[in-house]
Amino acid sequence: MSSLLSVGLDVGTTSTQLVVSRLTVENRASSFAVPDMDITERDVLYKSPVYFTPLLDESHVDGAAIRAIVEEEYRNAGIRREDVDTGAIIITGETSRKENARAVLDALSDYAGDFVVATAGPDLESVLAAKGAGAVELSRNTGKPVLHMDIGGGTSNLALIEDGKIIRTGCLNVGGRLIRFGKNGEITYVSQVLSGIFRRKPGEIVTQPELHELSEKLTQALEMAAGLREPTDLMEKLLTEETGQRWDPPNGEVVLSFSGGVADCIDRELPWNEFGDLGPILGQTILKSRLCQGQYALGRETIRATVIGAGSYSTQLSGSTVYSQNVRFPLKNLPVVRDNSGFHEGSVVLSVPATASPTYAQVRQIAQKLAQNHPSELYICLEADMAKALGQALAARLAPETRILCIDRIRVGEDSYLDIGEPVGGAFPVVVKTLVLERSRT
Repeated sequence: MSSLLSVGLDVGTTSTQLVVSRLTVENRASSFAVPDMDITERDVLYKSPVYFTPLLDESHVDGAAIRAIVEEEYRNAGIRREDVDTGAIIITGETSRKENARAVLDALSDYAGDFVVATAGPDLESVLAAKGAGAVELSRNTGKPVLHMDIGGGTSNLALIEDGKIIRTGCLNVGGRLIRFGKNGEITYVSQVLSGIFRRKPGEIVTQPELHELSEKLTQALEMAAGLREPTDLMEKLLTEETGQRWDPPNGEVVLSFSGGVADCIDRELPWNEFGDLGPILGQTILKSRLCQGQYALGRETIRATVIGAGSYSTQLSGSTVYSQNVRFPLKNLPVVRDNSGFHEGSVVLSVPATASPTYAQVRQIAQKLAQNHPSELYICLEADMAKALGQALAARLAPETRILCIDRIRVGEDSYLDIGEPVGGAFPVVVKTLVLERSRT
């Protein structure tokens, strides 16, 4: 039995926070079987205070201020950069659209630890929030389908869960900080995603009835996403462009689960201008809507759901029958490709589709094809359990100095990136990432 120290940092539209977790790695196989390493326990060791995300202006994240937060919270948690084995830095919601978001991620990744990774993207955020909030566990324990909604400052991340497995994700531009205003109602910010939905502009005074009307529209979009209202172009307009896909509402009855900062405003009534944003009104509008008329639950974690997910659930383990030769770890930000016939600038991971119970002849055939261009390095991710055999076959066909890594039991998409750390008990810790930043809007 061994363990990994994991850090999660969530830089969101409204809040920035950090958690430190310890992941226990255990061999589930018997003494006479091939090792089957798995993460069996996830213990949160430290939670930072919740900070307002520091901005230089509406278009730029204050990277220096975020770095200072991380430095301070590392000290408070009693950890050092070199102690960290794995984890994720997530820039989410409206913050991921800031002009310098990628630069901030890169700077934080270099500081935070050799294997703490910079990630962003609505699909990943949906998965991490659903796991961090306990929605996946809720579905697994009850056997009921669960639709989890993580409603933050800029976006609502959706995850449909059946039998404890996430089968679909999506994201809507619905959040509490899409509009901000002073105590007297003077607007200081209106997100561009509200164009055509909300007519007020910065400098104008917004009234409570106008905020209620906007909250009703945003809540209706959530009802449509949950299959509780017939979809209209409102839902289509509020779907985030970053996901690159449409959202199909679930068929049949589901349990609704909520997390995010707005979820904290569902079960308590706050003054409408408590935070200078839409959160309190939106939370109460959701409570009175169709979303809360059936079975629903607030997450085990609400505002911390995504950061708990980033710190405790972003890492998975490869199979134990893997192969490595001449590779220096960690490997970071390697893009995944499915075709090795063309030129790729820099290192890549080649994703090889599953082959059911491959024979030795099939493994040799795959190795021969992969080795035909005599590459100086081959990093391969397999769905089928054949990494060690394929690695050995490649080593026999390539020069001794060739860098070879074959891992299996990892399923990735072509738009993914991988970070791969030092082996633990024969398996490799892997973080699968999707980087979606600064997507232009039309």
